[in-house]
Amino acid sequence: MLVMCRGRRKFLAALLAIVFIPTITWLYLSVGSFQVKPLPLSPLEVQLSTPVAGAGEQQALELRVRTVEEENRALRRELSRPPRSPSAHLLNGRYHGNQNRTHSEEGTGDNEGQKTAAVGNSSDCVRQPVVDKCETIHVAIVCAGYNASRDVVTLVKSVLFHRRNPLHFHFITDSIAQQILSSLFQSWMVPAVRVDFYDADELKSEVSWIPNKHYSGIYGLMKLVLTKTLPSNLHRVIVLDTDITFATDIAELWAVFHKFKGQQVLGLVENQSDWYLGNLWKNHRPWPALGRGFNTGVILLLLDRLRKLKWEQMWRLTAERELMSMLSTSLADQDIFNAVIKQNPFLVHQLQCFWNVQLSDHTRSEKCYKDVSDLKVIHWNSPKKLRVKNKHVEFFRNLYLTFLEYDGNLLRRELFGCPSEADHNSENLQKTLSELDEDDPCYEFRRERFTVHRTHLYFLHYEYELSADNTDVTLVAQLSMDRLQMLEAICKHWEGPISLALYLSDAEAQQFLRYAQGSEVLMSRGNVGYHIVYKEGQFYPVNLLRNVAMRQVKTPYMFLSDIDFLPMYGLYDYLRKSVVQLDMTNTKKALVVPAFETLRYRLSYPKSKAELLSQLDMGTLFTFRYHVWTKGHAPTNFAKWRTATTPYRVQWEADFEPYVMVKRDSPEYDRRFVGFGWNKVAHIMELDAQEYEFVVLPNAYMIHMPHAPSFDITKFRSNKQYRVCLKTLKEEFQQNMSRRFGFAALKYMTVENNS
Repeated sequence: MLVMCRGRRKFLAALLAIVFIPTITWLYLSVGSFQVKPLPLSPLEVQLSTPVAGAGEQQALELRVRTVEEENRALRRELSRPPRSPSAHLLNGRYHGNQNRTHSEEGTGDNEGQKTAAVGNSSDCVRQPVVDKCETIHVAIVCAGYNASRDVVTLVKSVLFHRRNPLHFHFITDSIAQQILSSLFQSWMVPAVRVDFYDADELKSEVSWIPNKHYSGIYGLMKLVLTKTLPSNLHRVIVLDTDITFATDIAELWAVFHKFKGQQVLGLVENQSDWYLGNLWKNHRPWPALGRGFNTGVILLLLDRLRKLKWEQMWRLTAERELMSMLSTSLADQDIFNAVIKQNPFLVHQLQCFWNVQLSDHTRSEKCYKDVSDLKVIHWNSPKKLRVKNKHVEFFRNLYLTFLEYDGNLLRRELFGCPSEADHNSENLQKTLSELDEDDPCYEFRRERFTVHRTHLYFLHYEYELSADNTDVTLVAQLSMDRLQMLEAICKHWEGPISLALYLSDAEAQQFLRYAQGSEVLMSRGNVGYHIVYKEGQFYPVNLLRNVAMRQVKTPYMFLSDIDFLPMYGLYDYLRKSVVQLDMTNTKKALVVPAFETLRYRLSYPKSKAELLSQLDMGTLFTFRYHVWTKGHAPTNFAKWRTATTPYRVQWEADFEPYVMVKRDSPEYDRRFVGFGWNKVAHIMELDAQEYEFVVLPNAYMIHMPHAPSFDITKFRSNKQYRVCLKTLKEEFQQNMSRRFGFAALKYMTVENNS
C-alpha cells in the first residue's frame, strides 16, 4: 500500500508540473512582453548579454523562453507552407518513369537524388559542380550539311555563354560542315576552345546497312560508332544533338559522370513522349525499350568502359536481330540505343529530365520544371522546331532567339587562371597589334587591316555543278543590311552562280535569313552562296568582304561587281562566250564591262545596247560618276564604245576602277583600304602591275541603281582626318608596289605626283 501511495504522489506531482509550468510561463510573458527588449539569439551574444547580478536567474529564464519562442516561430513558418502532392513532386522535376527498371540517379546509392528531392529542381541553393576549374570538358556533335551547321552555332553560343571551363569540341562532319565550321572557329578565335573534326563520310560504311526512316538520314546513326571514331585516349564525352540549347554551365552536366556506379556507361534522360509505349495510333509498333525509353539528344558516354564492354559488337548484334522484324529504324540511333538498354538495363544511368527537356508535340516535358531556374537543357526535337506545341513555348522560343541573335564576339572571353594551348595565329595577331602606334592619328585604320572578323560561310544551302566547258563565271559582290533589297533584282538579271559576302551583326543575320526564306526568288536559286562576315570595329571592311566572296568562287572565272549594279540581261552567257572568243584560258586579261548609272528609282531597264544608247541620249542614263569622279571610268572610252562592235584594249590610267571579269586565281583586294576610297583603284593597279591586259567588251553593260549615301562616304566627306588617313594609306600602298615591282611600278608614283 505504501508503495502504491508513493507512486500516486509522484504521478500527481508530474501532472501538476506539466499543467502549471507552461501556464505560469505564458502569464509571465503576457505581463512582461511590453517591457522586455528583444535580445540577440546567437549563443555568443546571449552569453555576453547575460547579467551577473542577483536577477541573473530570472533573465536567464527569460532568454531561454525567448529562444524557444523563436524556434516555434520558425516551425510555424515551415508548417504554414502547403504540403507537396505527388503531382507537385513531379512538376518539381523528379521524373521517375524508369526508376523501377533501371539504375537511375535515385537508385545508385549516392546522395544526389536525396539532395535534389529536398528542393525539387529549383536553384535556390546553388551547388558548385564537382569539376576542377581548368578541367577540359569534351563535347561530341554530329553535324552534316548547311542548315545543321547553322544550328550548331546557336548550340555552341549557349554553351560558351555559361561555361567556366576549357572546351574541346569533337565534330563528326561531312565535307560541307567541316569547311563551314573550321572557317568559323578559326575566325572566331575563342580562348580555351579546341576543335577537332572527324570525316563522317569515312564512317558511312559502318552504319549504311541500317535502313533509317528518320529525317536525319545516315548521319542520325553515327553516334553509335563514337567509341570507334573518337581518340582512344578520350575516356568520357558529352554527346549533343544540334537542336540543343543550354541554359546552364555544361560543367554541371559533366559532373554527373562522378555519379556513375557499377557498370553504368550511358547517361540518358527518359523519353518524354509516348512513342515507345506503342499506343500513338493503330498498329503503331516501336522498337523495344524500357517503358518510355530514353532520348539520345543528350548522352553521357564513358568511352573507356564501353570499349571494354565491346560496345561495337553489342549494338550491332542487337540491331541485326531487331531489324529482322522491324525492317528499319524510325528514330535513328535512339531506337538501337533503347534496344540495347532493354536487354542490358544496368548500362544506363538515368539523368534527371531537366537535362533534356524535349519540346516535341504531346510530350511530358512540362513535368521537368517548376520554375525558370530549373531549366538546364532544352531540346527542340520536333521536326516543327520553334513551331512546336507547348504552353511555355513562347518562353523557350525567346530563350533560343536570345542565343541565336547574341553577339558572338562577346564570347571571346579569357578563362583566367587556366593555361591554354598556344595559338600561333592569336599570338602573331597580338604581336602585330602591339607594334602599331596607338598615338598615330590613323591607328584605327591600320588596326582594321588586322582585325579578324568571325565568318560563317554558306549561311544558306548551296548547290552548284561545275560546267564541262570550263567557261563558267561567278558574280562576286558584297553588301550590308541596307542593300538587301538588291538581291532579288540581281538574281533576275544574272542566272549564273553568285558569291556574296554580307556584313551583318548576329541579329541582322537572322533578319536576312527570314528575308531570304520568305523570298520565292532567292529560295528558287541554289547557286547563290551567302557568306556572313560579322560586324566588328567602326569601318566597313569592303575589301575583306570582296576577298571572302572571291575565295568561295568555284568557277574558273569571276565577275567582280558591286551590289548596287544590275548587270544587263544575258551578261552571264555573253561573258562565257567571251572566254572562248578572247582565249582567256591562255592569256592574262581583265574584261571590262562598261558602267552606267541612273538617278531614277524606277527604270525601264534597257534590253539592248541600242536601247541603252537611246536612254543615254535622252538623259535617263549617264556614264558612271561622270559628274563627280570622271577619272574612275574615263579610260573605258565611252565614245569609242558607242560604235564598237569588237572588243578593244585600253591602257591603265591613274584612278582607273572598272568592273572586270578575271580568272579565279587573280590577286585579292588590299585590306588596308576600308570604308570609302581607293579600294577598287588599288586592285586595278595591282592587276596592271601584274601585266593584265584590259579589254573592253563592246556589247556588255551594267547600270548603277540609286540609293542613299553610305555611312562611310558621309564620313569621308565630313571628316578631314578620314581623308588625311586615306591619303597616307594610298602613299604607303604605292611605296609597297614600288618595292614589289621595282622599276615597272615607278609610273604609279609619277602619275600620282603629276595628278
